[in-house]
Amino acid sequence: MNSAFSSLPAARCPLPADNCQLPASSSNSASCQLPAASCHLGEIPSPKWYVLWTRSQCEQMVYDQLSDRNFRLFLPTLDVWVRRHGTRHRATVPMFPGYLFLNHVMDKTSYIEVAKARGLVRMLGERWDALAEVPAGEIAAIQRIHHSGVPAVSHPYLRAGERVRITQGLLEGVEGILIRTKLEKGLVVVSVHLLQRSVAVEVDCAIVAPV
Repeated sequence: MNSAFSSLPAARCPLPADNCQLPASSSNSASCQLPAASCHLGEIPSPKWYVLWTRSQCEQMVYDQLSDRNFRLFLPTLDVWVRRHGTRHRATVPMFPGYLFLNHVMDKTSYIEVAKARGLVRMLGERWDALAEVPAGEIAAIQRIHHSGVPAVSHPYLRAGERVRITQGLLEGVEGILIRTKLEKGLVVVSVHLLQRSVAVEVDCAIVAPV
């Protein structure tokens, strides 16, 4: 939000006043602690999905700290079998170990607040106003898998292959790459390309369609 607008009323910033202020002495420019790409006249920036890289086994700790500060986070998990003391148990583990996702309209103040979290290595990207973003569609697909309760497994990262859309069931609309494992069954592999990580769910090949 800015540029020359001397004949127009000042545009309102969606952030608190101390984060985005118009210089009283200038009618030709405005300063805002939002990334430059978000500062357009009258535009209300929408939240973007960012990646938080954590120390080993610190995903939940970072999640809890930032949730308490009212940040919106997503920590996808998988239920897996683990062996402890000679006995197999079901355990919940991060779907992408070392990573979780933050949905926010990023400004410098928020970036500094996030960076204070214990267990966080850093946010992926060059600096606060040039952070790497994950497409909302990729997050939506991972969320569908996470919330559906459908069994899923980690899978080697895939970039190319037969791209399909699931047409029925709990995962209707989810897109991914199909790997045929049996005559009538296959795996639909869904990826977060920024992380080069994938997760797979088994489907009936009769309920997928080419994209």
